[in-house]
Amino acid sequence: MIKQILQGMVVGIANIIPGVSGGTMMVAMGLYDRLIHAITHLKSELKESLKLLIPIFAGAGIAIVALSRIFEFLLATYPIPTNFAFCGLIAGSLPFILKKVKGHKVTVGKIIPFLIFFGVVIFMALLGETGGSSADVSFGLINVIKLFGVGIVAAATMVVPGVSGSMMLMLLGYYDTILKVINDFVDALVKFDMGGLAAGVGVLAPFGVGVVIGIFLIAKLIEFIFSKAEIHAYYGIIGLILASPIAILLKTDWSGVSVLMLLIGVATFALGWFTASKLGGE
Repeated sequence: MIKQILQGMVVGIANIIPGVSGGTMMVAMGLYDRLIHAITHLKSELKESLKLLIPIFAGAGIAIVALSRIFEFLLATYPIPTNFAFCGLIAGSLPFILKKVKGHKVTVGKIIPFLIFFGVVIFMALLGETGGSSADVSFGLINVIKLFGVGIVAAATMVVPGVSGSMMLMLLGYYDTILKVINDFVDALVKFDMGGLAAGVGVLAPFGVGVVIGIFLIAKLIEFIFSKAEIHAYYGIIGLILASPIAILLKTDWSGVSVLMLLIGVATFALGWFTASKLGGE
């Protein structure tokens, strides 16, 4: 239970950071297959599915609420060591995912999904940040529908390995807004500010419903793909995983680079790799 909550926290933290994939972190920790199965078989295997889903989602929720400010600070103040740590977490997933394709002959048909998904992640990273433009989330029917739709898109991209849900939110112009609403909601909860709580619910409720629906929709699609072409799908995931550290480093603010920062970055990379090795596996 404790390990699963910690795994959920890693996924939650990953989904806060633009360029970092929560789906990749699930693969890194050996969670991905089991989580997709638990979501798609929630009705037929309710008890077993909830035993996995509750601690994972609880951990992710705790991380997003409790650590969003900390990681905002770390990324703003120490971007190089922080991003190197995430690169280490992602790179540490490779031994686990390579076991999935061990013994299968490499063919052109398997290389194609690898190259396609590698290219998709790099292309997304090169699109550039648009986080400066915050979306209008004032209460109204149109904005509720927009938030619901954004939640679906965000959830879909959060689940797919190698694709950053927070980067997608940034590209849509909702990243800063959603993060601010979460932080303001927590502040209102601490202060028992009913007006602030109502304002937060008005944004987070439609977004959250969209996220839940998006997760179930994409999980069904992913399960179908794995049932038809499992090894090809894993080659695609390997492409996503190998491209993710490159995408993160392309997004990193290198203005404060120094020998000391690089050395600290190497240390945090090793710490990330070690963490992935301990949290990984079945």
